Amino acid sequence: MEKKINILLAEDDKNLGSILKSYLQAKGYQATLCENGKIALDAFKKGDFDFAILDVMMPVMDGFTLAKEIRKIDKKTPLLFLTAKTMQEDKIQGFELGADDYLTKPFSMEELLLRIQAIIRRTRQASQKHVNAIYKFGKYTFDYDRQVLKMGKTENKLTSKETELLRLLCENLNEVLDRSVALNKIWQDDSYFNARSMDVYITKLRKFLKEDPKVELINVHGVGFKLIAPEK
Repeated sequence: MEKKINILLAEDDKNLGSILKSYLQAKGYQATLCENGKIALDAFKKGDFDFAILDVMMPVMDGFTLAKEIRKIDKKTPLLFLTAKTMQEDKIQGFELGADDYLTKPFSMEELLLRIQAIIRRTRQASQKHVNAIYKFGKYTFDYDRQVLKMGKTENKLTSKETELLRLLCENLNEVLDRSVALNKIWQDDSYFNARSMDVYITKLRKFLKEDPKVELINVHGVGFKLIAPEK
């Protein structure tokens, strides 16, 4: 019998939280409901969760702070934010913290379920397809499975989005990676907002890659990105 997917649900609205928990359980998931970020972080440290749904506006510890703490512990568990906020800056901040998706209240239960299923399917397919994939370029070694970029004794842990984006760049090393291809493969949509989000991750990857002067991650205007490096 396949193990049920275990979801951490951090939501301070007791009515909404109770409804979400019951709905997820009815759909075959395990769900642990926490009423604030601090309780959710304690639960995450003790439990074995496959997925996390985080409300942004919570007492004691907000969803963004909770996401930062979770990412210090675990880089792979998918994160989905729930929020009443609609500002683009808030959404970009969520993606910078390693979120896999963002759902603005009010939302339908069916949409939430579809987004959860899409994220789980995507992460499982990526994991199965690229288990133990090692990419070497310039002075760097990129371990896809461990989500680690290494140069010498220095290791940088990457978020899920950073990992998927670097993998595409490595698979197209010294060739142009089309923006729309990357957006559709990783974000499942090439909207303006997702393009802005991807630009944030490109900037973060550049910072990781700046130690080797022979490695460049450049913009190809109007087309996409190109990772330039000597192959090993």
